[in-house]
Amino acid sequence: MSNSPRITTVLSCTLLVVALGAGATACGSSDSHPLSAKPYDAADQIAFSGQDGTKKVDPEKPLEVTTQGEKARITDVTATDSLGRYLAGELSADGTRWHSTSPLAAGVHYTVKVSTEDEDGAPGSKLLGFDTGKPKKKLLKVEFGPEKGTYGVGQPVTAKLSKAVKGKDARAIVERALTVRSVPAAQGAWHWVDSKTLHYRPKEYWPTKATVEVRSNLEGIKVDDGLWGTDTKPVKFKTGDRVVAVVDAGSHNMTVYRNGEEIKSVPVTTGKPGYSTRNGIKVVLGQQYVVRMTSASIGASDFYDKMVYYATRVTDTGEYLHAAPWSAGSHGYANTSHGCVGMSTGNAAWLYETLRQGDLVKTINSYGEDMPTFGNGLGDWNMDWKDWRKGSVLLADTREGQSPVDKARLRPQV
Repeated sequence: MSNSPRITTVLSCTLLVVALGAGATACGSSDSHPLSAKPYDAADQIAFSGQDGTKKVDPEKPLEVTTQGEKARITDVTATDSLGRYLAGELSADGTRWHSTSPLAAGVHYTVKVSTEDEDGAPGSKLLGFDTGKPKKKLLKVEFGPEKGTYGVGQPVTAKLSKAVKGKDARAIVERALTVRSVPAAQGAWHWVDSKTLHYRPKEYWPTKATVEVRSNLEGIKVDDGLWGTDTKPVKFKTGDRVVAVVDAGSHNMTVYRNGEEIKSVPVTTGKPGYSTRNGIKVVLGQQYVVRMTSASIGASDFYDKMVYYATRVTDTGEYLHAAPWSAGSHGYANTSHGCVGMSTGNAAWLYETLRQGDLVKTINSYGEDMPTFGNGLGDWNMDWKDWRKGSVLLADTREGQSPVDKARLRPQV
């Protein structure tokens, strides 16, 4: 099941002429039955597979609504659950049968509105209701990141799944149910990092001063055989200014920009040969006033054990921007660190106060390896947009801007 709009088969004017018989006016109404007439109670003209009462319906079975006798035909069926989600369905061409085309949600109440038309064209209506049973099998939980707060414009959204999801169809159900909305709007997409992890990022960075809301509609949804979604805590966070620190390892200099304007340039030292700083875009992961750094932590052959101040972390393996007063003579002249970006204590303190989690640090002209997209912090921005889209099961085989899913993502979520 998904939040996709329900599917309704509309009968053509030609079919209506046949159904209503000779002398009836196709696609219109007779004088005796104006369109504004109050619908009659069609309870005795329809039957459905649900249980209109206290007995709970098996969510594994499809919902079916049919006509009884030859005096009426179904014109429309709308089925919604207690969470406001539509149940997709299909109406037969002769109007005698409607059936769901996606699985029912588990543990919810359904309201079904059936519209009919009798042999004279008079409109009928019936409202039905039933509850579905709760799943007794494995539950799929989702944990979103980051937590509530204000972040830089480079902060990706992460989704951690409690169970592995491998099949393409199952992944499509999960991905379709995870919604991200930003105000101002930003085009973006999910990317499957592995069977239990997804990342979401915009095509470009998030807009400044934006509000981003992340929600899951997986509650009660059948994802795969024996696997059902459960409720998930939504996440809402904001973005600040667009702050980017560009570290040029070749010129031993760092330039910091806010919203495209340079605000400070400082001399630095980066990784020496054998420990060269990684090239590429890194997202600030966090900050610590003091960090103990030792040679053992990176397997360096030359021993060191230092307390480092004003440390801004950009990789999981220990790459920081920090104060390095012991190498003051190299700042602006040579690369002498074990991979971190070192600077004076005053400049490090300023940077510590200027950057926040989610801001961006871009290293250029280093002899180091490229920052990986995944596996060592948040290197999401090192993958171009075309390849990023390929990590989405919903967008992988579509051209940008042509997919109905793309258009649906651009609609405000209510």
